[in-house]
Amino acid sequence: MDTILGMAEVSGRPLSISIAQNNRTPDSYRTLLAKISDANARGLQVKGQVAARAIGILLGHQATMSPLNASPTARKLAGKPFAERLDAYRDPVVRETIIDELGTHENRWTWERMFPLSDPPDYEPGPDQSVAALAAAAGTTPQAFVYDHLMDAGGTALLYVPVLNYAEGNLDAVREMLDHDHTVVGLADGGAHVGTICDASFPTTLLTHWARDRDRGERLGLSRLIAKQTSRTAAVVGLADRGTLKPGLRADVNVIDLDGLTLHPPMLQFDLPAGGKRLLQRVDGYLHTLVAGEETYANGEHTGALPGRLVRGARS
Repeated sequence: MDTILGMAEVSGRPLSISIAQNNRTPDSYRTLLAKISDANARGLQVKGQVAARAIGILLGHQATMSPLNASPTARKLAGKPFAERLDAYRDPVVRETIIDELGTHENRWTWERMFPLSDPPDYEPGPDQSVAALAAAAGTTPQAFVYDHLMDAGGTALLYVPVLNYAEGNLDAVREMLDHDHTVVGLADGGAHVGTICDASFPTTLLTHWARDRDRGERLGLSRLIAKQTSRTAAVVGLADRGTLKPGLRADVNVIDLDGLTLHPPMLQFDLPAGGKRLLQRVDGYLHTLVAGEETYANGEHTGALPGRLVRGARS
């Protein structure tokens, strides 16, 4: 971090540094925020780029990873077509075998840190919503609970495992990072991990969770959140021709029904080359999306307009 700040001092160019809370040193993000504040006090242009929620992975029968794969029997079935696998999973003997193997073979997953993905998704679930707690309440084992849950919705149900920004089982650290004077919003993974992560909905979480719905702690002001997502982010990457509603700037605009803004659970779609999969997540409440003044989406549906152009560098 000190080396990066030194580079900023020498180059005189703005820098953006990704920050997240990790499980091993959950307070280290505060050290980074303090260093960023100090750098800006010295006249450097350094911003922390933070996520709007926990960075988590999704598990399921069709996802890249499944908690059942700790079972040798489940691993043998993993390469079979989806419908054939589901037929096998419905066999009571196969079910009991896999559940037994999950209890005796090493498992990389922690049941207390795994959550069924609700509709709409709850990205700040409490400990009572974990697989461990729900299984205990139902009088069953975590292994059996997970097995049965993944068979819901025709075998397409998903489980959510927050990895970063959830060391304390809540999003208080995220709120602290979002509320910092020298941070902007980013890190929304929109496709790099096509069958594992679906974090492209970070911008919607920013509005729904932090400005409207959060009930496990303090919220954040709507205007401050919008500025962090628009004008401040544009300034950090040198796009001075957009980010605010002013005469002469690009008319990149979203018209949003905040009360009706609703995220739906991620779903797998197989529309990449050779039938490859990717995670998509639909949302209601975006009424109009304009790029350079031309409407590209209306009520969430693409209009066919493609006015966007590749941005090769900073814009005056």
